Amino acid sequence: MSTGWIIALIVIVVAVGLAAAALTLRSRGAPGGRGLRRRFGPEYDRAVARHDGDSRAAERELAERVERHGDLPERPLEPARREEFEARWTAAQERFVDSPQEAMAEADRLLAELAAERGFPDGERYEEQFAALSVHHADHVHGYRRVHRIAHVRVNGAYDGRAEAAQDGPVGTEEMRAAMVEARALFEDLMGSGRGDGERRAARERAGSPAAPGSGHRHLPWAFTRHAKGS
Repeated sequence: MSTGWIIALIVIVVAVGLAAAALTLRSRGAPGGRGLRRRFGPEYDRAVARHDGDSRAAERELAERVERHGDLPERPLEPARREEFEARWTAAQERFVDSPQEAMAEADRLLAELAAERGFPDGERYEEQFAALSVHHADHVHGYRRVHRIAHVRVNGAYDGRAEAAQDGPVGTEEMRAAMVEARALFEDLMGSGRGDGERRAARERAGSPAAPGSGHRHLPWAFTRHAKGS
């Protein structure tokens, strides 16, 4: 084989290698719609709805979340703080019977504090904290959104500006109860020993299998088996 042919083959091999490397980097840096849908689950559909059905705009938003927060390490929770958060959440659920709105406000504060304790952005930056949580706890983060929104409803049904969106009219007790139950799933994920706990629990729930012993699932306190005042 002549020297010219050898050089040409080397050039072709190098070009193919560079092209493959570029494609690999592109796929890692900007996950496609299918990968984002798998990662975010229902949160993907909610993002599309917020963008009026524009899936490309929603995917750009979700891809930016992954780029900003995908490598965020979750800090372990100290045993004393774990007990404190658990006691406060139980108290909030019991308070729901007499004061649903106060219980929602406490649940909102608790989730913000617990997320910050685990290494997510501070609760004062709700939008940023929620975005980070959605990357690592996508299956259950909507409960936080619902609780946060309801917690910032005034008596007349208007919002104080910190919630994501407004809706007409005051929020009913049953909606508050459902939001509290849904938020509990995120609370349990964050109370777990790490991100893997939440992912394994979500996989079990999608498969319809019961939680493993010690996985963090507990029966809700008696407060949720009684009717709240005004319901």
